[in-house]
Amino acid sequence: MLLIQIALVMVLLGLLLGFVGAGGSGFIISILTVVFGYPIHTALGTALAAMFFSSLSGSVSHYREGNMVLRTGAVVGLAGAAGAWVSSGWSSLIPEDQLGFMTSGMLFASGLALWFRMLYVSRRSKASEVSAPPVVQGFRYWLQALLIGLITGALSGLFGIGSTPFIQIGLMLVLGMSMRFAAGTTMLVIMPIALAGGAGYLSIGYLDVQLLAAVVVGTMSGSYVGAKFTKRVPVVWLKTCMVLTPMIGAAILLL
Repeated sequence: MLLIQIALVMVLLGLLLGFVGAGGSGFIISILTVVFGYPIHTALGTALAAMFFSSLSGSVSHYREGNMVLRTGAVVGLAGAAGAWVSSGWSSLIPEDQLGFMTSGMLFASGLALWFRMLYVSRRSKASEVSAPPVVQGFRYWLQALLIGLITGALSGLFGIGSTPFIQIGLMLVLGMSMRFAAGTTMLVIMPIALAGGAGYLSIGYLDVQLLAAVVVGTMSGSYVGAKFTKRVPVVWLKTCMVLTPMIGAAILLL
């Protein structure tokens, strides 16, 4: 009965996440801990693993549309997977109350990073948004790609968040990708990070497979419907909701 209730709540949450186009791991963590009383470590592992399924369909779509720098995404994603695997083990060393507070802080930071990304994109000239992918070459380029993956993967594994704004900022500011390619490549990056992080939490006993199934079924069902409303509201409202969503999740987590 509890899992059915969770699935129904996740359908409602999925409506919001599908509307704003967010992974919503922070909201998932908040609902599981505050509303349903799950330990923070279990909530982190569940939210992180659920992101694999939510990013899978997005990755396929972006790849078919030609919005992905495949080699770069693979390198950043594999480095991120290593970071997520290691840091997921670190989370077990942090007391629940401290981890909840730290995760809340990271969600606020995620919202601010998303706002910064929107501001940065809006100020770039249309000429800079080239249709061709960036030139991929040189030792420095690949070193920077590895560092972006390790850092964002470690954040994801430790705090159970997707790190999407941080990944996109790294791809745009450091590797020189346009917003189009950064968005598509980020979807690929998240997949190995979520998979490795979820496996890390499973190995230390903090991933409930039945709970994961309820979360995935609920959020994916709701997201499918919620995405249909995205084009029906003014853009400024949509951007505001995108920034506020992780911050609201952070506020709930502090309750």
